[in-house]
Amino acid sequence: MKFPVSKSQLLLVMAAMLYAATAAADKPVGITPTMMDATVTHGDGAVKIMRDQNNAAVVIPAFAKTSRPCPPFCIQPIKLAPGVETLGEREIIDYLVRMSKGDSSILVIDSRTPDWVKKGTIPGAVNIPWTALNPAKGADPISIGEIMEDQFGVTSLEGLWDYSNAKTLVLFCNGMWCGQSPNNIANLLKFGYPADKIKWYRGGMQNWSNLGLNSVKPAD
Repeated sequence: MKFPVSKSQLLLVMAAMLYAATAAADKPVGITPTMMDATVTHGDGAVKIMRDQNNAAVVIPAFAKTSRPCPPFCIQPIKLAPGVETLGEREIIDYLVRMSKGDSSILVIDSRTPDWVKKGTIPGAVNIPWTALNPAKGADPISIGEIMEDQFGVTSLEGLWDYSNAKTLVLFCNGMWCGQSPNNIANLLKFGYPADKIKWYRGGMQNWSNLGLNSVKPAD
């Protein structure tokens, strides 16, 4: 037996269905069970790191590829070099928060070239491209020395590098298939930078993006 349904009843049913769908999509997306977001300093302002709150969000096209040609885009190991610690997202966020609270002994570095960075980077990171520390790519001793002293806190002592007050460097690039931050790290180790003051976020921008974490673009 069919029961007639009025237009108003039908609208009520549709509204209830829409409300249920909206409520399901609005479930919060935290970084941890007790942390929804983290405020960090980027440039001259504050940026809130948080995940996309749209429960239906999907991977962005820029990081949807699975089979980039190798070489050069080969899978990086989980342990890059003896003494160099590999980090995940929660650890790099912790470093960023500590920096933003005034810990000047830390520097988070986006090792990618500017063409990649302009698409978006992790809030709080500074860009030091892998080419800037690579003599094989034209980096000269003077410019390398300026980066070491001005940005990394290294001092020159009688022609040798003194790493006593060197910063803890947290480096990343595009992800587990990208060689830009591993190249930076390899050169830093060649220069004598202490391995225990080098951290590596292996997941890079791909993992960051795939978890729905927001990025920032450099000012034009």
